[in-house]
Amino acid sequence: MIYLDNAATTRMDPDVLKEMLPYLKERFGNPSSMHYMGMEAKNAVEGSRKKIANHLNCQPEELIFTGSGTESDNLAILGFARQNKERGNHLITSKIEHPAVMNCFKQLEKEGFNITYIDVDTDGIIDLKQLENAITAKTILVSVIYANNEIGVIQDIPAITDICRKNKVTFHTDACQATNYLEIDVKKLGVDMMTINASKIYGPKGVGVLFRRKGTGIQPIIFGGGQESGLRAGTENVANIVGMAKALELAIKMGEKESARIGKLRDRLIDGLLELPETRLNGHPTKRLPNNVNISFLNIEGESLLLMMGEEGIYASTGSACSSSKLEPSHVITAIGMPHEISHSSIRMTLGRQTTKKDIDQVLDKMPGIVERLRKISALNMTMEHVLGDKHG
Repeated sequence: MIYLDNAATTRMDPDVLKEMLPYLKERFGNPSSMHYMGMEAKNAVEGSRKKIANHLNCQPEELIFTGSGTESDNLAILGFARQNKERGNHLITSKIEHPAVMNCFKQLEKEGFNITYIDVDTDGIIDLKQLENAITAKTILVSVIYANNEIGVIQDIPAITDICRKNKVTFHTDACQATNYLEIDVKKLGVDMMTINASKIYGPKGVGVLFRRKGTGIQPIIFGGGQESGLRAGTENVANIVGMAKALELAIKMGEKESARIGKLRDRLIDGLLELPETRLNGHPTKRLPNNVNISFLNIEGESLLLMMGEEGIYASTGSACSSSKLEPSHVITAIGMPHEISHSSIRMTLGRQTTKKDIDQVLDKMPGIVERLRKISALNMTMEHVLGDKHG
């Protein structure tokens, strides 16, 4: 098996599982219970909160544990917009957001908010001038993804922060894909809210965290027993929270060295795949995550390519794992100006800690044959020059 779908989820690190096991077995108390086992669980939650806060360079009380990155995004965007709607009803986001963000803004449109969707260029970089010009006296929130989940493009978060601060607008970023490889010090980034989750950093599925700078008003979207300072009801998932703290510790410890190693393998994979005829790299060639490869193979349906790759033991995806079962064109590939022929023929390969040079060499050995077989049975015979014109580069 060659697993190249780490943007969807990562394999749990053995040290993370080891840290979690006691809270899945003998230390199973409810953190809200007043007896010894409850206090033991509560101490584990609060200890993990302090560890994560230390890594993010924030105060423990500025962190809210949730059930996923999606929930953290929803809490940040829906919770802030609804809480502050009397201040203004205008919100801004980009056209390449994760569905967890994009669908929040679509929901808020139904609730009467006005949304501006900022363009990106053909490399996937947000138009900062357009962002600044879009801000009005009624703008209360901007949300832009730190590193895109499909094409891996990295945005200039400090520059966006400067624009928002200058205009006294709250800024949120989804940093789920960025956490393994990029700066996540919230003071250096200057963000008001930031989403991360554990399943993208070799931790457990089913836990996320929202950083919310002190004084940033939000209201809950889940109601119940009042956990997490009344902002996220529901019994805390103690084992997963403990696992997330450990996973983040390891991600930061390994980040620089692992980024360099994976980046070399990524470049090797990109260079090899682009040697195949009628292929295109989607997203900025250098301002991208070190593990992300998004390639279009013209005249081949991405789903067909994945199926045949799977038969060879190579596992990848067509885009966001949250929407990859849909046959619609990727909104991200469309946003960077690519036609449906490019969108439908794109696949995403995302490397991880377990990826080796041998894996990459095996992929490069198998892909030419797979591509050739599929193109032989395809009814299409287009060229990149014909489909893209002067966009091809």
